[in-house]
Amino acid sequence: MNMQRRFALPVAAVVLATMSLVACNRNESASVERSAERAADSTREAARDTANATKDAAKVMGEKVADAVITTSINAELAKDTTLSALKINVDTRDGKVMLRGTAPDATARDRATKLASGVKGVTSVDNQLTVAAAKS
Repeated sequence: MNMQRRFALPVAAVVLATMSLVACNRNESASVERSAERAADSTREAARDTANATKDAAKVMGEKVADAVITTSINAELAKDTTLSALKINVDTRDGKVMLRGTAPDATARDRATKLASGVKGVTSVDNQLTVAAAKS
């Protein structure tokens, strides 16, 4: 019987240690699973952010291209006009809003520049800041 007691204590200690290790492994597994879930969530969030940023960048680039097309079209219209000089008129476009700066030979030509610019597809407004050139004597 003394022998049984002698082995009972070490056996109980081994059983307790084994149970502790199993519980620890379960906690570690749960911790690893939680970490993996957090990593997957972070990856999904980063993918959504990247997709949104790409869409935003594409939209901005599309708007810039559209503005460039508007500016080029207005410059072409101004160049066709015999009294207006595309070289003396600076055309800036932002979000479809056109700003004309520079000089026009007279008030009629200044007004015509506004009409030409307004007639271009995509133009939402025209801010005509052209000055009428002083008459030459």
